[in-house]
Amino acid sequence: MRNATVIAHALFVVSLVSCTSSPETKPAAAAFELQAFASRFEPGAMVGAPRLVDCTLSEGHTTTCVSVTLPANPATFEMGPWCPAHIADGADRGGIWPHDGRMHDVDGLFIKNLPTFYNDSTWQLYDPQTGVVNVTDTPEACAAAARPDVDPRYHNYCVQCLASYITSGLTNTYVIPTQPVAASRVAPRVGHDGVGIAYRGVRLDAPAPVDDILSAHTLAPFDDCGGHVNPAVGYHIHAVTNCIQKDTAETGHGTAIGVALDGYALHSRLDAGSPLAVDVDACGGHTTGVEGYHYHVGDAGSNAILGCHKGQVGCVLDDPNASCDASALQRPNGPPGRRPQDEPAPNIRP
Repeated sequence: MRNATVIAHALFVVSLVSCTSSPETKPAAAAFELQAFASRFEPGAMVGAPRLVDCTLSEGHTTTCVSVTLPANPATFEMGPWCPAHIADGADRGGIWPHDGRMHDVDGLFIKNLPTFYNDSTWQLYDPQTGVVNVTDTPEACAAAARPDVDPRYHNYCVQCLASYITSGLTNTYVIPTQPVAASRVAPRVGHDGVGIAYRGVRLDAPAPVDDILSAHTLAPFDDCGGHVNPAVGYHIHAVTNCIQKDTAETGHGTAIGVALDGYALHSRLDAGSPLAVDVDACGGHTTGVEGYHYHVGDAGSNAILGCHKGQVGCVLDDPNASCDASALQRPNGPPGRRPQDEPAPNIRP
């Protein structure tokens, strides 16, 4: 159990082989570690099997990474609902939305009371005669409303994009260092490629651009799992809820729920007997004797799964066979391969 935990928290350690080791030793060691890593994922979460690949991290460090391809439309999640259809609908017909550090149920009453909630009389997301909520209900409406510059036709709309809008076969490939490499310059926030991936087979994203969304008098609720759909990247999660965050029985220190793009383990928020993980840094991480350095995800209502990455990050690629050079991808006019992030991250810390 201790060895399995260490593997989970450092991703998996690629065994160092001495110069005198036989060539036959290397594939066997790599296969064993890949199998241990793959076993952390829910069955059916990945597209194919993870692979070891050469990679260049965000500050130019060359190393070995694990390449994991996930579907944009994960079968491991029952997505939605997001927007209630009528102001009489209950919480079971809508999703959730962060405000002032808390998650709020987006039911019909929440939609009706938005002018009071935000102290702004411009809000009017429903027809006052019928009570029907303005919802983006076509792929075209979704594309026009789920962008930073919301089409004026969809101001005062509840924005939802359905899984059926995702291009069939769309995938995202995450190239993550097998051993974390410390960053010399820690960015003040998570970058556009997001936080990392959950073992349930879904992307964990940067904070949602709440200010941009609200400025158009739109609402883009998460479902109860903390996620929503964008046709460019598929289903992704902005808030870790109980769909991913399990109890603390495994370690007493929060369970390992996934891995960040810099290779450090992601743990659930709760410590045993404590409402928050103690002594975490601005990124959300700390070091313990068993796990080493690892992150604890932020509270669901904080709109920040992590504050930043402490290590050099890998890549998020459109093409699972593309090479990962994260240092080039961060430069203007870098090589193709990374899917543009749909939601720029504001400077928010947990």
